[in-house]
Amino acid sequence: MSETCNGSCSSCSSAGNCNKIPGPTRQGVGRIIAVGSGKGGVGKSTVSALLAVALNRAGYRVGVLDADVTGPSIPKLLGIDRPPYVENNKIQMPATANGIKVLSVNLLLKDDGAPVVWRGPLISGTIKQFWEDGAWGGLDFAVIDLPPGTADAPLTVMQSIQVDGILAVTMPQGLSTMIVQKQINLGKMMNVPLLGLVENMSYAVCPHCGERWDLFGSSHREEIEKLFSLKTLARIPVDQKLTELGDAGRLEEYENDELMQALTAAAVGVKGRV
Repeated sequence: MSETCNGSCSSCSSAGNCNKIPGPTRQGVGRIIAVGSGKGGVGKSTVSALLAVALNRAGYRVGVLDADVTGPSIPKLLGIDRPPYVENNKIQMPATANGIKVLSVNLLLKDDGAPVVWRGPLISGTIKQFWEDGAWGGLDFAVIDLPPGTADAPLTVMQSIQVDGILAVTMPQGLSTMIVQKQINLGKMMNVPLLGLVENMSYAVCPHCGERWDLFGSSHREEIEKLFSLKTLARIPVDQKLTELGDAGRLEEYENDELMQALTAAAVGVKGRV
């Protein structure tokens, strides 16, 4: 709307433009990958952080947008506690020891255990501001840690950010399999390509004999593969070392070459949308 608007659209040179909803943007990022699950508690944020670490190790410039505004955990996993700051009219993001940039609400809180008691419009506005005002330009990859569910926040991401592909995170249980379908269907509704599945907490390995244990029962991932013609890109075991490093904010030190290569290949194979 013009600053000198008199309320008469018929005489306005901007008629027809002021009410248009802006389309999704890229902010100068090469490729944009979202990680979602449809529900909490499946390790979605851990997968987001691992994807960023994998791409960083492969030599790419990476940033993570923690869009899980009310349950942000990316700073904790990657060991960042420095707040962002504004310079040249852009939000400058703190980075990990290896250079992964992170923008998260938790970096703005004095107490990282304080609840973010915000309604949907404020959450959506924060996600938009982080994306539009953040210094994302020049990055090869932006990884977006989606919040659980399919309501305001994930919808805002899909409408405001030109996501190139979604990694869907699930667990072996049937309940998790049912819920992740909602995330996959949201991506399809928004015409965002689906990269494949990552099954977290897929199994455990006996430290003595090497036998694999299905702690959560038989996997239901094949149902999703058949239903949506998707591939399972990686299966992440229950790993004490992974948990310990995440709790200590040292996830960049995690070693699992097979997993890291699978995550990197999934992201690198995506073509940036124009």
